Amino acid sequence: MALTKSDIVEKVYGLGFTKKEAVDIIESLLEIIKSTLEKGDDVLVSGFGKFCVKNKTQRRGRNPATGDDLMLRARKVVTFKCSGKLRNKINNQ
Repeated sequence: MALTKSDIVEKVYGLGFTKKEAVDIIESLLEIIKSTLEKGDDVLVSGFGKFCVKNKTQRRGRNPATGDDLMLRARKVVTFKCSGKLRNKINNQ
């Protein structure tokens, strides 16, 4: 089961904030991350990981439904690389 934004708000609310404060905190945090990535800058959260904006070049692709060849446009994608601490925690090390 995925952790949703409302689940995160509930966890922050459980720390003693009001519901509105918890929503505002999470919305502000996500807005900061989004605006930073929009500018093309990386977001590094120590002990968690790094969000990076990568440029993908134009390339040839295929429509899986029809099998037709097409050109995929150049675009930017967001990647995430987890920290060593998080990786070890996930692997119970």
